[in-house]
Amino acid sequence: MSRNAKINALLLLAVAALAVLPLVLGLGDHKEEPFAGADAEAETAITEIEPDYEPWFSPLYEPPSGEIESALFAVQAAIGAGVLAYYFGLRRGRRQGEARAVEALRDAPAGD
Repeated sequence: MSRNAKINALLLLAVAALAVLPLVLGLGDHKEEPFAGADAEAETAITEIEPDYEPWFSPLYEPPSGEIESALFAVQAAIGAGVLAYYFGLRRGRRQGEARAVEALRDAPAGD
């Protein structure tokens, strides 16, 4: 197994552990919504500290349900992952192309 394959396997294992460990260890079992987002947690904390708090602004678009909000978030994450994958793929392709060009120049006969 190559060094890159080992690193990729370890990274995949770490990501899987980060996803599974909170469920296995029962983190958040004492909460009504154990894995609510940071926005919901912040809103709860603010209303506990200052019940009369009024937000400075309201969202431009409020999805009609939590499922739609989750779907929009997933689409946003997928687009971001696609942009990053394209960027890193482009960089790798350019690097490989440069290496091939250098190799072709080195292997070319001296008369050409």
